[in-house]
Amino acid sequence: MADDRVRAGYDAVAATYAEQFCDELDHKPMERGLLDAFCNMAPDGTIADIGCGPGHITRFLAARRETVVGLDLSTEMIAVARQRNPDLSFAVASMLDLPCHDGTFAGVVAMYSIIHLDAAQRGRAFGEFARILCPDGLLLVSFHVDGPGLAPGDVNHVTTFLGHSVDMDGYFLDPAVVTTELVDNGFRVEARLDREPIAGIEFGSRRCYILARRAVRSSHGPRS
Repeated sequence: MADDRVRAGYDAVAATYAEQFCDELDHKPMERGLLDAFCNMAPDGTIADIGCGPGHITRFLAARRETVVGLDLSTEMIAVARQRNPDLSFAVASMLDLPCHDGTFAGVVAMYSIIHLDAAQRGRAFGEFARILCPDGLLLVSFHVDGPGLAPGDVNHVTTFLGHSVDMDGYFLDPAVVTTELVDNGFRVEARLDREPIAGIEFGSRRCYILARRAVRSSHGPRS
């Protein structure tokens, strides 16, 4: 199963990943600004960082919001996150079947954590995000659009990552497709930002960030 391959891959690279990426927000002012805006725009309540990895974004959010929890598929990533951030809350969980009650969270952040999901899995994950969000809860999702030799819709099979052997697929996504998937799964999109890669800092892919609000159903049916 894809979940098993992704979990094994991130288990293998967890320690190396933490060393390489834990300070990445220091070099990414646009992402810091988006995360700040997200914290200001989300309603009161708990924030979930889904696909939290070693917890550096969870820590950034926790400096701005009272209650934040980090969730990740990888047991080893969660172990690293707990070691590096002993004052924060983390748990192992798959975004395809989140162990959370309906309406638990005021906001969900998913920074590049949907990139290993195919279309059917993204729909399932977005449905889970909508389910666990409170009415008018806010989602921030980011992903790769294209890159060197890779176009939106392409799948990049990765066998080596950070010097470790892995077996994972990475999806490059069309923002219009992701927008449609979000709307189909109970969201209304409020903002979208595309940006070019930061030379010398990150992989050379264009990135997209989408802010979407859980759509509230009224007596007149769904609103978009």
